[in-house]
Amino acid sequence: MNQGRLSAEFRDRNKAFAAGVIRLYVKLSKTREEVRVLGKQLLRSGTSVAAHVREASRARSDEEFVSKLGGALQEADESMLWLELLREVCEIASLETQPLEKEAGELMAIMATMIKRTKENH
Repeated sequence: MNQGRLSAEFRDRNKAFAAGVIRLYVKLSKTREEVRVLGKQLLRSGTSVAAHVREASRARSDEEFVSKLGGALQEADESMLWLELLREVCEIASLETQPLEKEAGELMAIMATMIKRTKENH
């Protein structure tokens, strides 16, 4: 039932976001403590987005779907925070962070719309 709500394209897009986060993490300096800590936070939240979306695709009810997708939305928002801090405070090149920031924002908008529509139709 929920597989139809979450297209393979959307699931793949979230997986690609997680892969992009992993690629950025690998490039980050491991010698600067603040970059290392924020990088690990980003790695955790950025990969969790795709995990939550995958869980939402297997939801057994609208309530579970909204809950799992809500978790993905929260993780994407948290990822956005770590990306912003890496760019603004740790001076990681915007060329590295902004594509992921843009994608996180777009994914969050899509998820918020899906959650809203599911609640309205329930």
